[in-house]
Amino acid sequence: MLKDWIEVELGDVCFTTSGGTPSRSKSEYYKGTIPWVKSGELNYGLILDTEEHISDEAITNSSAKIFPEGTLLIALYGATIGKLSILGVPATTNQAICGIYKNELFETKFLFNYLFHKRQKLIEQGTGGAQPNISQAILKKLSLPLAPLPEQRAITAKIEQLFSELDNGIANLKAAKSKLEIYRQAILKQAFEGELTKEWREKQTKNHGNHVNQKNHSTDSLPETWKWVKLENLAVVGTGATPKRGESNYWQNGSIAWITSGALNDLYVKEASEFITEAAIKETNCKIFPKGSLLIAMYGEGKTRGKCSELMISAATNQAIASIEINDEFKEYKKYVKWFLLKNYDDIRMLSSGGVQPNLNLTIVKNTKLPLCPIEEQNQIVQEIETRLSVCDKLNESIDQSLEKAQALRQSILKKAFEGKLLSQDELQNCRQQPDWEPAAKLLERVKKDSKTKR
Repeated sequence: MLKDWIEVELGDVCFTTSGGTPSRSKSEYYKGTIPWVKSGELNYGLILDTEEHISDEAITNSSAKIFPEGTLLIALYGATIGKLSILGVPATTNQAICGIYKNELFETKFLFNYLFHKRQKLIEQGTGGAQPNISQAILKKLSLPLAPLPEQRAITAKIEQLFSELDNGIANLKAAKSKLEIYRQAILKQAFEGELTKEWREKQTKNHGNHVNQKNHSTDSLPETWKWVKLENLAVVGTGATPKRGESNYWQNGSIAWITSGALNDLYVKEASEFITEAAIKETNCKIFPKGSLLIAMYGEGKTRGKCSELMISAATNQAIASIEINDEFKEYKKYVKWFLLKNYDDIRMLSSGGVQPNLNLTIVKNTKLPLCPIEEQNQIVQEIETRLSVCDKLNESIDQSLEKAQALRQSILKKAFEGKLLSQDELQNCRQQPDWEPAAKLLERVKKDSKTKR
């Protein structure tokens, strides 16, 4: 900390209070024009309007109060705990929000950035179990660096400039990541339309004098040596079950891996989080699928439905998973089939049926058609896919590392800012030439004196 800075406790220099929720049974309370902020609306930006508005009567009959424009808001608990916003208009809040009134000691954005920097620390200090609370008592005990006002302004401006540059870099990285995903999908699409191996087929034509590069117009313009086949013609498609949870002899001391659809978000299933017993296999519809079986999630939360993975262990599954065991005569086709199922993710999801949570079923999986080509070309396609996507994966990994570094850099910028190390000597000298520059101790003394005079 610089010599002209001092450390103060938030409760000693800032006035804080929380809001309230008017009675929901009084519908007229929510027909007013006064903005009423809920903690879910705190988004690190400026709040100019809110989802709900309350009346003057609601304020009179509840603990809600009007905070002035410029008040800094922080969420005390809930999913948004520690999130911040600044009021761009006078507004009220619910009790999950603490308002920190604007004062003459701090530039609001300087304080905003400091609290953003300390968010994780505040959450860790929060009391409670699964969902911690930041109390006003914790907030009031928070140590703040008080800097001369011109330095606060200069630091805030520099943080905004550096964050803007950082945000532009992050946006470019995310755009590159999106383009990589588009490229990835294009590679898979071309692979199963015969485009990736077009030159390879032409070479085969020259070498063998056949016409493998011609189109088979009777099968949706596939190359002539390709044909559509149903998955059930290449593999045994089955499913598992969930042993009754109340039967301890199905679960207690189990040693057989049992997989649910949530495990299919990775390309390979290498371990299980639950295990069942031999009794569960014998007495229920559970069955053990061999290592190497392909799995498709027939239903599950979010993006799980339609995901494809490969068992790297022998395991049973629940009924939300379809197991695909490639027939012995087609064992060499497995890599090709797996890549097709990965490529087919969006298409197979569209075939799902049902209401709120659409499902696939065994019939849909069995009837899935894939474009089959000779094994030599399958091997070539798999090689092309894996070579190109391996480059994609390396680039993607590099982008993810850069994104992580960008987030770390954001915290590094804030750390330097509040240690007094962000501004150069020239920038600090420029601050000291401002008419309102004074050491923080004198600033605090003057504001306290002015406050007593006003009383």
